[in-house]
Amino acid sequence: MIPRLRPAFGLGELTAAIRPGSPADVEAFERDFAARFEAAEGVAFPYGRAALAAFLQAVGLKDAEVIAPSYTCVVVQHATVLSGNVPRFVDNTLTDYNMDLDQVAAAISERTGAIVATHLFGFPLDLDRLHAIVRDAEQRFGRKIWVIQDCAHSFGARWQGRLVCREGDTALFGLNISKVLSSIFGGMLTFNDAALAATVRAWRDAHLTPAGGLKPALRLAYLAATYPAFHSLPYGFVHWLQYKTSVLDRLTKAYHLDEAIRFPPDAGERMLPIEARVGRVQLAKYDALVAARRANAAHYTEALQGIPGWVLPPLVEGATWSHYPVRVPDRDAAVRHFAGHGVHVGEVVEYSVAHLPSYAQWAAGQELPNALLCSRHMINLPVHPQLTEAERARVVAAARGRA
Repeated sequence: MIPRLRPAFGLGELTAAIRPGSPADVEAFERDFAARFEAAEGVAFPYGRAALAAFLQAVGLKDAEVIAPSYTCVVVQHATVLSGNVPRFVDNTLTDYNMDLDQVAAAISERTGAIVATHLFGFPLDLDRLHAIVRDAEQRFGRKIWVIQDCAHSFGARWQGRLVCREGDTALFGLNISKVLSSIFGGMLTFNDAALAATVRAWRDAHLTPAGGLKPALRLAYLAATYPAFHSLPYGFVHWLQYKTSVLDRLTKAYHLDEAIRFPPDAGERMLPIEARVGRVQLAKYDALVAARRANAAHYTEALQGIPGWVLPPLVEGATWSHYPVRVPDRDAAVRHFAGHGVHVGEVVEYSVAHLPSYAQWAAGQELPNALLCSRHMINLPVHPQLTEAERARVVAAARGRA
């Protein structure tokens, strides 16, 4: 079975992982990451969600509203709530699937402390419009509104030639194996303001503890397992374990926490040196990885025209294609159809956060129809750099209903 994602790990990552290291590896990764994305500083965390929560606390936000799209990964709102703040939901558009900036402008109030600007699926948000909205609101309410560029899907994405991660107060990255770049697990904040970076780093160092015990060995085992697990032949068995049994529940539910507002049990620990070493190897591959994603996306866009009921993703200049999202009439039927042809398609974001029971108290009866529509009708085709031409042809054939 062709997997919906496949981390681009090779011999270099495994070699780096088994090499002896030290906390200096994390500092080197921070420097390399910041340099790669043209930032002044990088501050590493165990997860992207832990990084977001740390930022909100480090800058002193408490009981403030944090505006973010409802159609996004729920861990954004988990970080908001667990940092002592209040989620404020806005809907997304049906063009690039990013948050509706008209709704952002309307949602800002005297309680607004921050905006999480998610660049979903690698599609850059309109930065000029966002900056204009924030400047106007800061003048009206006489207070700072922090802008966090959520780049978990958009490593290196550009809006009119400008890196989205260089705009705003900080940029947020997740680094698990589903991301464009991976450090096994991990997260990163980048900053243009060195003083702000120092504030966040000091908060991290005061509140996060060094990981110890067996955790480095477990991370190494997890990395090693990805090599066979995400190749086509064994992946059919992995897919069966995931969707037909409860064998993998304990692992997946520990890290993919959609219903409960909580973090993984090790979210209070610092990034491991092994993760930083793997991340540095991945950074060196960035250009090739994104070029492959763009080539796969362009191929799909040309080959999949005219399928009844399908809405293909927009062709956005500067996009980095963390996913190739398609809106289909019947998502469950599409997932079953592709599985029958040996292709695992993802469900992208299979919920609207405001419509989850755990977030009902903050949704305030909001309808957010586009978020709900996308949560029910979106799939994503395999677009990862490891996809071969033969596999890509199989995906296209399956999409067109041929064996």
